[in-house]
Amino acid sequence: MLLLWILLDAASVLKAEGDGMEELATEKEAEESHRQDSVNLLTFILLLTLTILTIWLFKHRRVRFLHETGLAMIYGCLMFYFAWVVLRYGIPATSYHNKTPVSCAMNVRPASTLLLNVSGKFFEYTLKGEINSREIHNVEQNDMLRKVTFDPEVFFNILLPPIIFHAGYSLKKRLFFSNLGSIITYAFLGTAMSCFIIGNLMYGVVKLMEAVGQLTDKFYYTDCLFFGAIISATDPVTVLAIFNELHADGDLYALLFGESVMNDAVAIVLSSSIVAYQPRGANTHMFDASAFFTSIGVFLGIFSGSFAMGAVTGVVTFTKLHCFPLLETALFFLMSWSTFLLAEACGFTGVVSVLFCGIAQAHYTYNNLSEESTKRTKQLFEVLHFLAENFIFSYMGLALFTFQNHIFSPIFILGAFIAIFIGRALNIYPLSFLLNLGRRHKIKGNFQHMMMFAGLRGAMAFALAIRDTATYARQMMFTTTLLVVFFTVWVFGGGTTPMLSWLHIRVGVDLDEELELGGAHGKTKQESAWLFRMWYTFDHNYLKPILTHSGPPLTSTLPAYCGPLASCLTSPQAYEVRQASVTLESISFIMFLRFLSFERRQTRSVKSDLGFYFLLGPWERLPL
Repeated sequence: MLLLWILLDAASVLKAEGDGMEELATEKEAEESHRQDSVNLLTFILLLTLTILTIWLFKHRRVRFLHETGLAMIYGCLMFYFAWVVLRYGIPATSYHNKTPVSCAMNVRPASTLLLNVSGKFFEYTLKGEINSREIHNVEQNDMLRKVTFDPEVFFNILLPPIIFHAGYSLKKRLFFSNLGSIITYAFLGTAMSCFIIGNLMYGVVKLMEAVGQLTDKFYYTDCLFFGAIISATDPVTVLAIFNELHADGDLYALLFGESVMNDAVAIVLSSSIVAYQPRGANTHMFDASAFFTSIGVFLGIFSGSFAMGAVTGVVTFTKLHCFPLLETALFFLMSWSTFLLAEACGFTGVVSVLFCGIAQAHYTYNNLSEESTKRTKQLFEVLHFLAENFIFSYMGLALFTFQNHIFSPIFILGAFIAIFIGRALNIYPLSFLLNLGRRHKIKGNFQHMMMFAGLRGAMAFALAIRDTATYARQMMFTTTLLVVFFTVWVFGGGTTPMLSWLHIRVGVDLDEELELGGAHGKTKQESAWLFRMWYTFDHNYLKPILTHSGPPLTSTLPAYCGPLASCLTSPQAYEVRQASVTLESISFIMFLRFLSFERRQTRSVKSDLGFYFLLGPWERLPL
């Protein structure tokens, strides 16, 4: 019995030591993983810091042949080698990987979670992705590459919202709405045309690849349409940044900016509708009329629902925290970001919602913020937009090397460039011709050429392509999209300044001064589009007095029998603002009359002096 007790005690001690060693090994592996994650994030921060310093140097030297986004992509490519060397040799690799592959049968698709029973203990394993069969023994290297590969949802839920919101929040509303009809035409009809033109051309390219034996897996017509949708999302951030620096023509800026912002949203909804296209029967990738109209209904439903959700959220964002500007800014920020997540949770598109939320908040909520919060919110979203955008472009440079399932097909890549060029041309020129039939101020030929040249692809196309890379077709699309973004940002972005000079597009225009004068061509509200005139009148007389403290009180715009309701809906601050405006107008009128009096005195006309003396005598005694 004593011997048995000694043996049991020894076994328990050995088991305890084994458990302790196992816990120690687990803690050590977690610590090593934490260090790798820290080095990974530090690498990106150093990359952004280097980008900012080089941007300062470029701006100081007035260098415009390469924009900050193209610079970030170059640094991303160079930083890959630095990150790989640090992760490969600077941090010791863990030795807890079992490099022996285990074979098992797979019926339909790999399981995302695997439960393994080892001697009565259950362990949970999560699928990290497929690796190349030639690199089956480089598990540690693959793990390091995953360290610098972000989840695509990070782009959609964290990096994209501030970029899209800033686009709506910083919108030049008067220029945008005065060209609203043209912008909607380019964004909706133009993007749909580009999607189907590129999709059909790429389907021909796929058939050519199949004929010459360059296609190794399935590539359906719906895949080609999906590629047409994601690559139709233009992102001329480089061009618009140079437009801002050079103060280019206001109407051209509004057309390019409005089209790029709106067609991002259209491209997302269009790609979602194509994914939702589910024909019935055995041939699930053939044309089906009912499925086609169903996808159109999905498009209209998602876009209208996202638009309504964003606009309503932006309108109802009231803040009564004027005494605490920090809390007011924080609440405004959280409400703006929650719009994106709410739309995604409800099955809509967060990009559309946050875009129109930004437009609505800039038009209504901005007027209700305290003076300090108005400055803080603009600066906050401007900084977030700058960092997020440069982070995405830097990550593009890294993704060119870190993505493990690239499929480089020269025929597909060359066909994509040709299809994109044709699709852009058949979008801009025919639609511009049709729009000029009804526009008072025509879209000139040099404007059309510049819009054709400015069809860059950027963050949105990349984010849509990286969101799903599970199949052969999607992997080829992602690789091609990445190369298209690189080429257009570097070549077209760098050639913007020479193109402006070659096309004789005016620069040095003060947009703010033009807006005060009534638009880029001296347009007044009466000369603008009829849709804009109707909206301006309705908004100024009814919506602004209800939703903000600006605009005329409802007691002066609603009929007399609505007096009690008007008094209830008009805030006290609106009366104060109105009173201050009336006082300022009176003072301005007095100053104008005194100026006329002074001018008349200079003519030494006795008759005129007597007339103006009786008219202006009481006013000239008022203290100003």
